[in-house]
Amino acid sequence: MSSSQTLSRTNPISNLNHQLRPSIYLPKSSIKPVKSNSKISHYTLENSAIFNRSLIKSVRLLGRGFNLANQAPQVSASDKTIEKAEEEKAVTSSWIEAVFPETARPYAYLVRLDNPTGTFLFAWPCLWSLAFTANPGSLPDMKMLAFFFLVSFMSRNIACTINDYFDKDFDAQVERTKGRPLASGAITGFQALCFLGIQVLLGYGIFLPVNELSRILWVSSLPLIFTYPLMKRITYWPQAHLGLTANWGALYSWAAVKGSLDPAIVFPVLVACFFWTLEVDTIYAHQDKEDDVKVGVKSTALLLGDSTKLWTTGFGVASIASLALAGFNAHIGWPFFVLLAAASGQIAWQIWDVDLSTGKGKLK
Repeated sequence: MSSSQTLSRTNPISNLNHQLRPSIYLPKSSIKPVKSNSKISHYTLENSAIFNRSLIKSVRLLGRGFNLANQAPQVSASDKTIEKAEEEKAVTSSWIEAVFPETARPYAYLVRLDNPTGTFLFAWPCLWSLAFTANPGSLPDMKMLAFFFLVSFMSRNIACTINDYFDKDFDAQVERTKGRPLASGAITGFQALCFLGIQVLLGYGIFLPVNELSRILWVSSLPLIFTYPLMKRITYWPQAHLGLTANWGALYSWAAVKGSLDPAIVFPVLVACFFWTLEVDTIYAHQDKEDDVKVGVKSTALLLGDSTKLWTTGFGVASIASLALAGFNAHIGWPFFVLLAAASGQIAWQIWDVDLSTGKGKLK
C-alpha cells in the first residue's frame, strides 16, 4: 500500500484537489451526546450535535495553509435558530442550574437567588440603623447584623413572590421580565401563593428570638410589601411606596436592639433611606418606560421624564441631609460627616453618569 493511500485513510482531509467539499475529522470528545428529554424546561435548553466553533477554528487544511475561520460560513435558517438557542441558554443559565433540582429551579428564580441586589436594598436600612444603635467608638453587634441580613433576605423573597404573582400578565409582555417563572408558566398562581404562605411563616418564625415590638413592626411591613405591586396601576409614584416598603427595616432592626424607638435618630434614618430608594429606583425605572407605556403601568420615570436628573438630585440631597441630621442627633464624631461627604460625591457621580435612555450608567 502506498504512503498516499495510507494518508488518505488516516486523514479525511487528504487532497483538496480531488475533494469538492473536504470533510473535517473531529474527535469523539468534541461531539456532545443528546439526552432524551420529552419535557424541556424553560431554563434548560438541550441542543443536539452542536459543534464547538473554537475546535473548527483550529483545523487547518492540509496543503493550503489557511484557517477555516477565514472562510465566509454559509449559515442556514436552522443554524441561526441553534445559535439563538445557545445565546439564550448562556443568558438564562446560572449557578442555580447546577445546585437545584429541576423542580426547584423555578422557585429559586422566582425569589431571584441569582440576583441578590434586592436583598441589599432591604438590608441597607437595617444595617445603617443598627450602626446608629452602637455606642460611640464601638462597632454594632455582629450577630444582629447577620440576623437582619437574613431577615432582609426573607423579606425580599416575599416581595418578589407577591410582585410576580400580581404582575404575571404584565411581565409576559415585557422583554426583560417575560422569562420569569409565573409569566412563562413554569409556576402556577396557586403554587406561588402556597410558596408565599410558607415564606411568611418562616419569616415570622425567624423573629421569635427578638422582642415583641420588633416582631410587630416586621408584621406591619407585610401590608406594604403586598400592596406595592398594585401601586404602579394607580399612581405615578410607586417608587415612593417602595421607599417605605424596602426601608421599614430601619424601624424593626432598631427596636430589636433598643426595645423602643428613638424618633430623633431612627426617623431621620428612615427618611434618608426613603429618598435614597426613590432616587435609585427612579433611575432604574427608565429601563422599562417604553414597556410600561405599552402595558399601561405608571412610574416616576414616566412622570418626571427629562426632568429626572433634577429631581433625583433633590432626592439625593434630601437623603444626605437626613443622614447628617441622624448623625448630629446621635452625637457622632466628625469622621462620620467626612464619610457622608464621600457618599454624597458617589450619589452625584451616579446621577451625572446615568444614561436615561437605558437607566444604566455609561461606565457600568
